[in-house]
Amino acid sequence: MIPVQVRGGELSAKEKEAYICRAKEKYPDRTLCGLDIAVDGDFVDLHYHFEPLPFERIRRITGYLVGTMDRWNNAKKSEEADRVKHDMACSVEQ
Repeated sequence: MIPVQVRGGELSAKEKEAYICRAKEKYPDRTLCGLDIAVDGDFVDLHYHFEPLPFERIRRITGYLVGTMDRWNNAKKSEEADRVKHDMACSVEQ
């Protein structure tokens, strides 16, 4: 059961279920884990809560976009180890 929080009014169970179905139709690739509904007269404001999507960090290393270096050969690993690392910290003049 997906938790539904209603503020500013009341909705029937059938209306809540309709908003849940609408979210599932509108976002078929996401997993709905909660719904906040703010009622303002005849209007409603919907705020969907979805489970977080996993992602892989992509970085640019030695001219290549990579997630991990586990598939690199020894030459490419050596090239990465020998590169100049730049410090991204800001310096503030006083």
